[in-house]
Amino acid sequence: MLDISRDARWGRIAESLGEDPYLAGRLGAAMVRGFQGNKLSDPTSIAACLKHFVGYGAAEGGRDYNSTNIPIHLLRNAYLEPFRKSVEAGAATVMTSFNDNDGIPASGNSFLLKQVLRKEWKFDGFVVSDWASMSEMIPHGFAADRKEVASLSANAGLDMEMVSQTYIQNLAQLVKDGKVSLQTIDELVKNILRIKFRMGLFENPFAPTGQPTKVYSAAHLAAARDAAIKSAVLLKNNNQLLPLDAGKKIAVIGPMADAPHDQMGTWVFDGQKEHTVTPLKALQTEYKNINYVYEPALAFSRDKNKGNFDKAIAAAKQADVVVVFLGEEAILSGEAHSLSNINLIGVQSDLLAALKAANKPVVLVIMAGRPLTIERDLPYADAVLYNFHPGTMGGPAILDLLYGKATPGGKLPVTFVREVGQIPMYYNHNNTGRPGPKNPMKLDDIPLEAKQSSLGNSSFYLDSGRDPLFPFGYGLSYTSFEYNDLKLSAAKIAPREKLKLSVTLKNTGKYEGTEVVQLYVQDVAGSIARPVKELKGYQKISLKPGESKLVTFELSSADLAFYGLDLVKKYESGMFNIWVGGNSDSGLKSSFSLTE
Repeated sequence: MLDISRDARWGRIAESLGEDPYLAGRLGAAMVRGFQGNKLSDPTSIAACLKHFVGYGAAEGGRDYNSTNIPIHLLRNAYLEPFRKSVEAGAATVMTSFNDNDGIPASGNSFLLKQVLRKEWKFDGFVVSDWASMSEMIPHGFAADRKEVASLSANAGLDMEMVSQTYIQNLAQLVKDGKVSLQTIDELVKNILRIKFRMGLFENPFAPTGQPTKVYSAAHLAAARDAAIKSAVLLKNNNQLLPLDAGKKIAVIGPMADAPHDQMGTWVFDGQKEHTVTPLKALQTEYKNINYVYEPALAFSRDKNKGNFDKAIAAAKQADVVVVFLGEEAILSGEAHSLSNINLIGVQSDLLAALKAANKPVVLVIMAGRPLTIERDLPYADAVLYNFHPGTMGGPAILDLLYGKATPGGKLPVTFVREVGQIPMYYNHNNTGRPGPKNPMKLDDIPLEAKQSSLGNSSFYLDSGRDPLFPFGYGLSYTSFEYNDLKLSAAKIAPREKLKLSVTLKNTGKYEGTEVVQLYVQDVAGSIARPVKELKGYQKISLKPGESKLVTFELSSADLAFYGLDLVKKYESGMFNIWVGGNSDSGLKSSFSLTE
C-alpha cells in the first residue's frame, strides 16, 4: 500500500507508509523483496502487488473513494515515486486505484498505464483493477455502460479485472466490433502469462504438500513483538516518568488495556483474538511480578457511559502510577472508515481528564490506526506512548517499553496536527511568498476594532498557529542524543561528483538507545517551487551511554533530480540547504551548491 497519505481523516492512512515519497519508496521496495524473495519461481514466493496506482491517498476531504486533483508536477515528484522505486525493485503486479484524478479514473487512464508504467518504467508484469473499480467508472461518469468500461480499460492497458466481469461479458463482442484489437488482447494476456511462467505455475501450480504452516510459532511471535517495540513512538515523557519502577503499583485503566480484537488493527480477516496478548494479559502472565489494579472504566472506545469513572478514580488513588490505555477500535480505521473528527472517540478524553482527581502521575498509551488529534489530551498525561495498532504481541511489547526492557526508538511517519482544521499539513510542503513566522500572532493578540488589514500576518492559522503538534520524523527516547560537527566534503560539487557529509552522534543519556538519523535537503530555487525540506536518507544508529559514532551520508546529482517545468526528471544547478537531525523540524544545517 504505497499511497502517499497526508490526511488522517482518511481511514486507509492506517495501511499506508505515511506522507513522504522517499520513505514510502524505500519501505515499498523492501516489502517487494520480502514478498518475492530472490526468485518468483520459489515455492515460498508471493507476487507483490503495488496499490493503489495512483493518488488514492489524496482523496478530497479524506473521504474514501473520493476524487483527487493532483497536478502533474506533484503527481510526478511525490505520488508516483514510491511506485517507481518498487517497480525498480522487481514488483510483479500493480493494482489501479478507485479514484479519478482530474476527471480520469485510474482504471481507464492510458497515460498512467501505458506512458508511465510501461514506456517510462519498462514494467513488464501485469496490472489488475481494484475491487470493481472498472465498473465503477460508470457512476464516475466516465463510461456510459459496462461495454464501454471494458473497452476503455482494455485500450488503456489494464490486464486483469477484479470482480466486475465486464471483460468476460464484453471483450469478444468488442473485438468483433473493432473497438478492441486482437493485438491489444494478446498484450493483456501476455502480461498475465509472463508472470505465471516466472512463478513456475505451469510446471507446478500447487503449493508444496507435507509442509504444514507454522502458526504462532515462537520465532514469529518474537518477530511480531520486536516489530511492535520498534514501531512505538514516545511522544512525551515529563520528568523521565518512563521507564516505570517495577516495584511501584500501577492502576491499569481504559478500554484498550484488554481489547484483543481491536489491538490487531484493520484488515485482519484471519486474526484470532484468542492468540492476542493484551497489556492486561501480559501482566497476568509474563509480568506477574507487577502489582496492579485494573478498572477498564469504558467497555470499548466508543462507549459514552461515564458510570464507572468513580471506580477508575478510586483505582488510580490506590496506585503509585496510572497507566491509561485509550485509542480507537480496529473497525474505526481502514477502508471506507473516514472521520471528520479524529479526537479520541467517545468519552475517552473525559476519562483521562477525570483521572487528574487522583493526583497521580499518568502514562497515556494510545492504540489507533491513524494519528489522532490529541493536543487537548496532553495536559492530562505526563508521558505518552503511541503504538498505532501493535498487533498480536502488542501487550508484552508495550510492557517491555514501559518498564525499560526496551527503549523507544520509533519515529513518526506522518505529521500529527493540532486539530483537523490544519489538514492537510505535511512537512515537505512548498513555501509561500509570505511564510509563517516562528512566533505568529495569536487570536487573542488582535486588538479590538483593529483596522481591516493583514496586521502583518502571513501564512498561518490565527487560532492553531503555524506548526503541527508533532512533526514528521519525531520520536523521543529514554536516553538523549547530541548531534555535533556536521561536515561536508565540499562547498561545491559537479554533476558527476558525490557530496559526502558526516555528523557525530553521541548518546548523552543513561540508557542504551537507537536514534534514526535523518537527512533533509532543500533545493533553494528551481524551475518550479520546491519543498521546504525533503527526506533524502536515514540511518538507525544504536549507541550505549556515552558512546559516539561518526554517521556518514552521500548525495549525488541523481538524488537531487526532480520533474521540473519541462516535466523531464533531471537535476538543476544552484544552492541547496541540508539538515541532519532527529526529526524534520530540527538538526544541524549547512549548504552546498551544484554546478552546471
